[in-house]
Amino acid sequence: MREILLFFLILFFWGCEETSLVEEDLHHLNGYWEITEVTFQDGAEKNYTVNPSVDFIQLKGTKGYRKKVQPKFDGTFSTSDDAEVFEVFAINKGFTLQYKNSLSEREEKLVQLDSISFSVRSEDGILYSYKRFEPISIPK
Repeated sequence: MREILLFFLILFFWGCEETSLVEEDLHHLNGYWEITEVTFQDGAEKNYTVNPSVDFIQLKGTKGYRKKVQPKFDGTFSTSDDAEVFEVFAINKGFTLQYKNSLSEREEKLVQLDSISFSVRSEDGILYSYKRFEPISIPK
């Protein structure tokens, strides 16, 4: 009986192991993203159903930038020249996005990434979840 219990405990902990991202997945960050949910350290959540702006991320190698854009009904975007430059570093079997500008520095740990969603955890422990942006299509 003890061996069976030990076997199931090992399976449980093996199944709970956090999947690690690989460098080949990082290209999925490129494109337009809208925030869907923020989960605070205390477990409180804030859901976003409509977003007036989305994030555009462009990554080449380990360097990239992120900027806010506002989608228009004709499929184009309104934007400014402001962009947050970041660099991706492989740290502890994962990836960290490090942002630096003349006013501040911050980091976000990449928690999950695939072709349709990603999430990052801030230094404050706040989890930000995003989904791939799909433009509103109004038939003519």
